[in-house]
Amino acid sequence: MNDESFSELIHRVRMGDEQAAATLVRRYEPEIRREVRFLLRDPFLRRSFDSMDICQSVMGSFFLRAALGEYDLNEPKDLVRLLISMTRNKVVDATRRQRAQRRDHRRATSLESVDLATKAPSPSEIVEERELLVLFRGRLSHEERQLADLRAAGREWAEIAQELGGSAEARRKQLTRAISRVSQELGLEADDDEIAP
Repeated sequence: MNDESFSELIHRVRMGDEQAAATLVRRYEPEIRREVRFLLRDPFLRRSFDSMDICQSVMGSFFLRAALGEYDLNEPKDLVRLLISMTRNKVVDATRRQRAQRRDHRRATSLESVDLATKAPSPSEIVEERELLVLFRGRLSHEERQLADLRAAGREWAEIAQELGGSAEARRKQLTRAISRVSQELGLEADDDEIAP
C-alpha cells in the first residue's frame, strides 16, 4: 500500500467511514491475531483467551481513539507497531485480570472452537459504537472536543497549536489525557494509553 492510499484510509477511518474500517480490519487483523497466538504460548492461557476476543478489543480501542484523532500514523508500519503494542498491553492486562481473579485456567473451557468473528459488524454493533462515541465526546470539555475534531480532520499538531495556542506537544498530551480520563470514567479499558507513535 502506498503512503497516499494509507493516509487516505486513515483519514476515512477517522471520519467514521465503515468501509474504510472494514478494509483496515481485513488488512491488519491477521497481524494482531498472530501476535496474540505468539503471546499465548501457554496452552492453559489459550483456553482462557480467544485471539478474536483480544483482536476485537484492540480494534475497538483503536477505532475509538482514531475517531478522536489521537494517533499520528504516517505509514503502514506505524499502524502495525501501534496495533502490536496495543495487543501486547491487552494480553498482559487480560492475563493479569485472569490471575487476579484466581481462576484456575486449567479448568476453563476452550473458546478456540467458537468463532466469534463476523465479517461485518451487525447493525446493533454499529449503533452501539456510534452511541459510545457520542457519550465519549459528551464527556470531553469544549476545548478537548475541539482538539479531537481538528485531529480527526487530519490536522497536524503544529497547526492545531498555532490555531489554539500552546505547543504541539502540550496539545497532544492534553488530548491523550482527556481520552484516558474519559475512558476511566466510562469503565473502558485504558491500558493502551500513551502508546501512540
